[in-house]
Amino acid sequence: MRAVIQRATRGFVRVDDEIVGAIDRPGLVVLLGVAKGDGAEQVKTLVRKIAELRILNDEESVLDTGAPVLMISQFTLYGDTRKGRRPSWSHAAAGPEAEPLFNAVVEGLRDRGIEVATGRFGAMMQVELVNDGPFTVLVEA
Repeated sequence: MRAVIQRATRGFVRVDDEIVGAIDRPGLVVLLGVAKGDGAEQVKTLVRKIAELRILNDEESVLDTGAPVLMISQFTLYGDTRKGRRPSWSHAAAGPEAEPLFNAVVEGLRDRGIEVATGRFGAMMQVELVNDGPFTVLVEA
């Protein structure tokens, strides 16, 4: 699994001109890609990292502050551009493999008491956020 985690003052995701997920106060926007072969260990690691990373103001985590998380699935994080001009998606998990793992990360965060909003898995989405800092980190699990 690969996650791009952005500290944000607010953010939302829209599908077909409808806002399907939003955070309206400071928190994290997470773009999450699932690789072929990912499983429970990667889910566990990513839930812990997203919940406990001390990347909010005053080096606090979402667990420390009660900040919300906006989670968006993004298979393109596994695009391989080393060869040619067209990315290869061969390392990204297909939807039937990726969706349950994405949902497991969301549920794992919710089980820890974190407010989580999401986009719509597999949909064409428009994502807007105000990156705070700017502050962006890449997490691999």
